[in-house]
Amino acid sequence: MSLLERLNNDMKQAMKSKEKDKLSVIRMVKASMQNEAIKLGVKELSDDQELTVLTRELKQRKDSLHEFDKAGREDLVEKLRTEISIVEVYMPKQLSEEEVSEIVKQTILEAGAKSKADMGKVMAAIMPKVKGKADGSLVNKFVQQHLS
Repeated sequence: MSLLERLNNDMKQAMKSKEKDKLSVIRMVKASMQNEAIKLGVKELSDDQELTVLTRELKQRKDSLHEFDKAGREDLVEKLRTEISIVEVYMPKQLSEEEVSEIVKQTILEAGAKSKADMGKVMAAIMPKVKGKADGSLVNKFVQQHLS
Protein backbone atom coordinates (compact mmCIF):
# COMPACT_ATOMS: atom_id res chain seq x y z
CA MET A 1 0.00 0.00 0.00
CA SER A 2 1.42 3.35 -1.01
CA LEU A 3 1.79 6.19 1.46
CA LEU A 4 -0.97 8.19 -0.23
CA GLU A 5 -3.39 5.25 0.02
CA ARG A 6 -2.47 4.84 3.69
CA LEU A 7 -3.05 8.54 4.31
CA ASN A 8 -6.44 8.37 2.56
CA ASN A 9 -7.51 5.32 4.61
CA ASP A 10 -6.34 6.90 7.86
CA MET A 11 -8.08 10.15 6.95
CA LYS A 12 -11.38 8.31 6.46
CA GLN A 13 -10.87 6.52 9.75
CA ALA A 14 -10.09 9.79 11.54
CA MET A 15 -13.26 11.33 10.12
CA LYS A 16 -15.35 8.39 11.32
CA SER A 17 -13.84 8.41 14.80
CA LYS A 18 -13.89 12.25 14.98
CA GLU A 19 -10.16 12.59 15.69
CA LYS A 20 -9.75 16.26 14.74
CA ASP A 21 -6.01 16.51 15.41
CA LYS A 22 -5.16 13.44 13.37
CA LEU A 23 -7.45 14.52 10.54
CA SER A 24 -5.89 17.98 10.45
CA VAL A 25 -2.32 16.64 10.34
CA ILE A 26 -3.13 14.07 7.63
CA ARG A 27 -4.77 16.77 5.52
CA MET A 28 -1.71 19.02 5.92
CA VAL A 29 0.63 16.20 4.89
CA LYS A 30 -1.54 15.29 1.90
CA ALA A 31 -1.66 18.96 0.84
CA SER A 32 2.14 19.17 1.07
CA MET A 33 2.47 16.06 -1.08
CA GLN A 34 0.05 17.41 -3.68
CA ASN A 35 1.88 20.75 -3.72
CA GLU A 36 5.19 18.94 -4.20
CA ALA A 37 3.74 16.90 -7.10
CA ILE A 38 2.48 20.10 -8.74
CA LYS A 39 5.83 21.82 -8.18
CA LEU A 40 7.68 18.89 -9.76
CA GLY A 41 5.10 18.59 -12.56
CA VAL A 42 4.33 14.92 -11.89
CA LYS A 43 1.07 13.08 -11.34
CA GLU A 44 2.35 10.95 -8.46
CA LEU A 45 5.38 11.29 -6.23
CA SER A 46 7.93 8.49 -6.01
CA ASP A 47 8.51 6.81 -2.65
CA ASP A 48 11.69 8.84 -2.25
CA GLN A 49 9.88 12.11 -2.98
CA GLU A 50 7.11 11.19 -0.52
CA LEU A 51 9.75 10.51 2.12
CA THR A 52 11.31 13.91 1.41
CA VAL A 53 7.97 15.65 1.98
CA LEU A 54 7.34 13.68 5.19
CA THR A 55 10.82 14.47 6.48
CA ARG A 56 10.30 18.17 5.73
CA GLU A 57 6.93 18.18 7.55
CA LEU A 58 8.47 16.47 10.58
CA LYS A 59 11.45 18.82 10.65
CA GLN A 60 9.22 21.91 10.46
CA ARG A 61 7.20 20.68 13.42
CA LYS A 62 10.30 19.83 15.46
CA ASP A 63 11.79 23.26 14.75
CA SER A 64 8.53 24.95 15.79
CA LEU A 65 8.37 22.77 18.90
CA HIS A 66 11.83 23.95 19.92
CA GLU A 67 10.89 27.61 19.39
CA PHE A 68 7.58 27.34 21.26
CA ASP A 69 9.31 25.48 24.10
CA LYS A 70 11.88 28.29 24.42
CA ALA A 71 9.05 30.85 24.45
CA GLY A 72 7.19 28.96 27.18
CA ARG A 73 4.09 28.31 25.05
CA GLU A 74 3.03 25.01 26.63
CA ASP A 75 -0.35 25.05 24.85
CA LEU A 76 1.35 25.02 21.44
CA VAL A 77 4.08 22.62 22.59
CA GLU A 78 1.52 19.93 23.43
CA LYS A 79 -0.29 20.43 20.12
CA LEU A 80 2.97 20.08 18.20
CA ARG A 81 4.01 16.97 20.15
CA THR A 82 0.72 15.38 19.11
CA GLU A 83 1.29 16.39 15.47
CA ILE A 84 4.84 15.02 15.53
CA SER A 85 3.66 11.67 16.89
CA ILE A 86 1.06 11.46 14.10
CA VAL A 87 3.59 12.26 11.35
CA GLU A 88 6.15 9.81 12.80
CA VAL A 89 3.68 6.95 12.23
CA TYR A 90 4.23 7.37 8.47
CA MET A 91 8.02 7.59 8.67
CA PRO A 92 10.24 4.54 8.13
CA LYS A 93 11.67 2.84 11.21
CA GLN A 94 14.40 5.04 12.68
CA LEU A 95 17.97 3.75 12.98
CA SER A 96 19.46 3.37 16.43
CA GLU A 97 22.46 5.47 17.46
CA GLU A 98 24.69 2.39 17.14
CA GLU A 99 23.47 1.75 13.58
CA VAL A 100 24.06 5.39 12.62
CA SER A 101 27.53 5.28 14.17
CA GLU A 102 28.38 2.13 12.16
CA ILE A 103 27.17 3.72 8.90
CA VAL A 104 29.25 6.82 9.67
CA LYS A 105 32.40 4.75 10.34
CA GLN A 106 31.89 2.73 7.16
CA THR A 107 31.29 5.82 5.02
CA ILE A 108 34.37 7.58 6.44
CA LEU A 109 36.45 4.56 5.41
CA GLU A 110 34.86 4.45 1.95
CA ALA A 111 35.38 8.19 1.41
CA GLY A 112 38.94 8.10 2.74
CA ALA A 113 38.21 11.05 5.02
CA LYS A 114 40.94 12.01 7.46
CA SER A 115 39.99 15.32 9.07
CA LYS A 116 37.09 17.69 9.72
CA ALA A 117 37.92 19.33 6.39
CA ASP A 118 36.43 16.23 4.74
CA MET A 119 33.17 16.56 6.68
CA GLY A 120 31.14 17.87 3.72
CA LYS A 121 32.24 14.98 1.55
CA VAL A 122 31.31 12.45 4.25
CA MET A 123 27.92 14.06 4.98
CA ALA A 124 27.08 14.10 1.26
CA ALA A 125 27.84 10.37 1.06
CA ILE A 126 25.95 9.43 4.26
CA MET A 127 22.70 11.38 3.96
CA PRO A 128 21.27 9.40 1.01
CA LYS A 129 21.93 6.18 2.96
CA VAL A 130 20.01 7.31 6.04
CA LYS A 131 17.37 9.52 4.41
CA GLY A 132 14.25 9.51 6.57
CA LYS A 133 15.75 6.95 8.92
CA ALA A 134 18.02 9.20 10.99
CA ASP A 135 18.06 12.83 12.02
CA GLY A 136 20.68 14.93 10.23
CA SER A 137 21.89 16.49 13.47
CA LEU A 138 22.57 13.01 14.92
CA VAL A 139 24.53 12.04 11.80
CA ASN A 140 26.45 15.32 11.98
CA LYS A 141 27.34 14.66 15.64
CA PHE A 142 28.75 11.20 14.84
CA VAL A 143 30.68 12.46 11.82
CA GLN A 144 32.31 15.15 13.97
CA GLN A 145 33.16 12.58 16.66
CA HIS A 146 34.74 10.15 14.23
CA LEU A 147 36.67 12.78 12.29
CA SER A 148 38.25 14.45 15.31
